[in-house]
Amino acid sequence: MCKINLYLCKKFKLNVLGRKNKPLPIYENVEIMDVGAEGKAIAKVDGFVIFTTHVIPGDIVDLQVIKKKEKYQEAKVIRIRENSPDRIPAFCEHFEVCGGCKWQYLPYDKQLFYKQKQVFDQLRRIGKVTVPPILPIKGSAHSIFYRNKLEFTFSNRRWLTIEEVRSGALFGDMNVLGFHVQGMFDKVLNVRKCWLQPDPSNAIRNSVMEFAINNQLEFYDLRNKEGFMRNLIIRTTSIGEVMVIVNFFREIPDKREALLNFIAEKFPEITSLLYVINEKGNDTITDQVIHFFKGRDYIIEEMEDLKFIIGPKSFYQTNSDQAYELYKIARDFAALTGKEVVYDLYTGTGTIACFVASQAKKVIGIEYVPEAIIDANINAKNNNIENTRFFAGDMKDVLTKGLIAEHGHPDVIITDPPRAGMHEDVINTILFAAPQRIVYVSCNPATQARDILMLSHEYKVTKVQPVDMFPHTHHVENVVLLERIENSMVVDGL
Repeated sequence: MCKINLYLCKKFKLNVLGRKNKPLPIYENVEIMDVGAEGKAIAKVDGFVIFTTHVIPGDIVDLQVIKKKEKYQEAKVIRIRENSPDRIPAFCEHFEVCGGCKWQYLPYDKQLFYKQKQVFDQLRRIGKVTVPPILPIKGSAHSIFYRNKLEFTFSNRRWLTIEEVRSGALFGDMNVLGFHVQGMFDKVLNVRKCWLQPDPSNAIRNSVMEFAINNQLEFYDLRNKEGFMRNLIIRTTSIGEVMVIVNFFREIPDKREALLNFIAEKFPEITSLLYVINEKGNDTITDQVIHFFKGRDYIIEEMEDLKFIIGPKSFYQTNSDQAYELYKIARDFAALTGKEVVYDLYTGTGTIACFVASQAKKVIGIEYVPEAIIDANINAKNNNIENTRFFAGDMKDVLTKGLIAEHGHPDVIITDPPRAGMHEDVINTILFAAPQRIVYVSCNPATQARDILMLSHEYKVTKVQPVDMFPHTHHVENVVLLERIENSMVVDGL
């Protein structure tokens, strides 16, 4: 059993105080036992569950408690005494400081194991439903260079490495183009090589930064909200098309054109070169005007015999290869015969709708972003699909009894909501529509399980298929098939 050692509080200068001004404990020689929700590592001390980060099962560590609750505690690792036999070296030089790809030290097969376990635990604990045998998780064929979209931030407040801080030197050039440091809204890490997106992503980012520095373009001040260079977005497709969007904080025509001309000449392979002038407080561009500079204003992705256009505001699954696997599972779970009316909720650019259309009588797609619906209609037209209709607006406002009366009760509903899951009004409308099958695609098994619980009076889970879209992270996609039942809610006996 590990013990509390208050001396270590002084040794590590961790004057962490709990209730009544008492120092919070340090636990020594604690074995990490499991991985839970959101990728948090789990240990147990004297019956208390301890949540921590940056370690894996099998590690033996010393923990400083930073928060005490009635049933659990949160702690940070102050020392790793013994490495887990499963621990492997991280491959990225920016590991841990960057905040992304947190599971690099966990072998990929172990990552898949804990992701599948997370799906099971969430369905049982939150959904409280009887879980059928879960199909083996579909791992990603590529665990590096798998993303098709990245966003980098310009900042005049570069995050200093530990070595730089210890040197005591003064650094004059603090300009940087990279990723936000976890928990630091105004600090950005200089990224020399990112292992997430294939070429020419790294070359474009590094060249743009070099040009901006050499030409004294003002980098954005995230704290004071001033400057010129704000963000750089790079999107790629599996057929080699590239979109670059440069986000400027204000318009300076000669400097803007100089940078964009440099990018166009340096990287002629760029398919779509766009820019934004974004003067508002946050970085989102969905409510901004996107300006065309060179090439097309969209890129093309292919899947089977279909081609999909992707605009600057369009949502598309960020792992193209795994998106194909995901959509095949959704189509298989839908079990279409050609006679069904299908509703595709949160359709995005209509990828799933178009993907299943050849096996359905009619597909109705609904999406919040109007620009995505424009792309969805173009995708259907370009692929000679005539049995789809798309509607834009808030899901709870568009998916109404009136819409169902006009276009027919769905035999199958496919839903792929954002991480927050579905609004209660949407779930109630689904229950009113009473489809025979619901195919629920989710990037958040916790909210998926919550929504399934609200559907479980009328539907039972008959198939579960996790899919790994994001290697080296705790995130997992999950596809669940719910089929209509005559009986009341199927509840787990626990």
